[in-house]
Amino acid sequence: MLKLVPAILLCFITILTSNAQILKREFRAVWVATVANIDWPSKSGLSTDAQQREIIRILDNHKELNINAIILQVRPSADAIYSSALEPWTIYLCGEQGKAPEPFYDPLEFWVTEAHKRGMELHAWFNPYRIKQNVADSLSVNHIIYAHPEWAWEYGGKTYFDPGNPEVWDFLESVVIDVVSRYDIDAVHFDDYFYPYPVNGVELPDGEMFKLNGGAFYPEQIDEWRRHNVDTIIQQLSIAIKNEKPWVKFGISPFGVWRNRDADPLGSETKAGISNFDNLYADVVKWQREGWIDYLMPQLYWRKGHPAADFSTLAYWWQDFSYGRALYYGLAPYRISRKSEYKQWKRKKYFLQQIDLIRSLDIQGFGYFSSRHFFRSDLKSLRRKLMNSYCKNPCIVPTMPWIDHIPPFPPSNLRISGDSLKWKSPDFLNEMDKARFFVVYKYPESEERYLKSAENILTITSGNFILLDERKSAGVYRISALDRLNNESQLSDYIIKK
Repeated sequence: MLKLVPAILLCFITILTSNAQILKREFRAVWVATVANIDWPSKSGLSTDAQQREIIRILDNHKELNINAIILQVRPSADAIYSSALEPWTIYLCGEQGKAPEPFYDPLEFWVTEAHKRGMELHAWFNPYRIKQNVADSLSVNHIIYAHPEWAWEYGGKTYFDPGNPEVWDFLESVVIDVVSRYDIDAVHFDDYFYPYPVNGVELPDGEMFKLNGGAFYPEQIDEWRRHNVDTIIQQLSIAIKNEKPWVKFGISPFGVWRNRDADPLGSETKAGISNFDNLYADVVKWQREGWIDYLMPQLYWRKGHPAADFSTLAYWWQDFSYGRALYYGLAPYRISRKSEYKQWKRKKYFLQQIDLIRSLDIQGFGYFSSRHFFRSDLKSLRRKLMNSYCKNPCIVPTMPWIDHIPPFPPSNLRISGDSLKWKSPDFLNEMDKARFFVVYKYPESEERYLKSAENILTITSGNFILLDERKSAGVYRISALDRLNNESQLSDYIIKK
């Protein structure tokens, strides 16, 4: 019996230390939803200054949590949080669709600039088909749907672009590529809204379009035609994005169940009432397999033990469908509440166990839905646990070698000037290799200085300098460069701060 004690003790120590493991690469994202003012702006009609202060507060909050990617909803309902010649300003900015911020600024440009300053990627999140949350909502007089009413239909009290209309595919491509071409975003991101979530007893109003565009190719197979429609826009966008800027990623965050096993032997052992494939007509596994997208981030917003969709079951299932592309999981801190009827959502430890499982499966990262919940007073203890243990160090976004695997040149000319450490950006041969961020390593003078070790990462920044704390700055510094796909250069020469 006594012989078991060391083994038990070792196991206990391993559990404790695994929570505080220092990872060098992990995707750590947070969604910032603009629809209905969920996350930002906190309400419509705020002044430009107030909107910008909220952006800074959100980014600083998540920088403290070592978040390295912001997934910002830039097109909530066929409108825009940016200056667009194709679609009107969103109602969620100034309270009226089509009204620009006053005094004028471009919110997306501001978000991109400020996120990059903090070493964070900016993923532009589009809702492809939603036009009106309620059919009674008013639209700006210059909304595209007035020029093309045949592009839309109503379903379940809402208005949507028709996913089966080829002209809609081309318009959506023009909207996305307009953003890709004009803004320095790092990725295009879609969530789970493709064909609308089904309304009981209500048929989708696409019968006439099916006869016109699908009947000859998919006789009596309207579901296959619908999936073809969504496949087409995904493939079309995949090609267009890479033609415009090869380094811009394309990611999808689908509903957490592809298919139930009773519908498909490859499906998960779940009993979900809907699925991507059968109800939303989104064959997301196919897109990953065909290489049309660069990452999948299924929304696993359930608890362990859920009778229809168990978190652990799905975490293991999705692991088998990365097909060599990036795979991250969407998590639901919004569900954590002392008032929850389920013990798994009452306490933060069960949420943290989900992160433990993700890491044990070698999944490359996760995203939180959504930003505002990290400002809740009742989640302060979760925030502290993430900051001090689970995500205590800055982390580099994983690479995507199928896009690019060549590292940039290292920075040079390190120097200390006053209270700043400065360096020179490396030269680059093409835009793909341009240094996007810099990783600052700090070592005690006694340590080996050639290691690009996670525990020695001080910060990640887009600038060519950092400010040094006079009381804590003594040590050895070296800098590496990250290109647009997060390939890391060799280390610069070192410099010693006494």
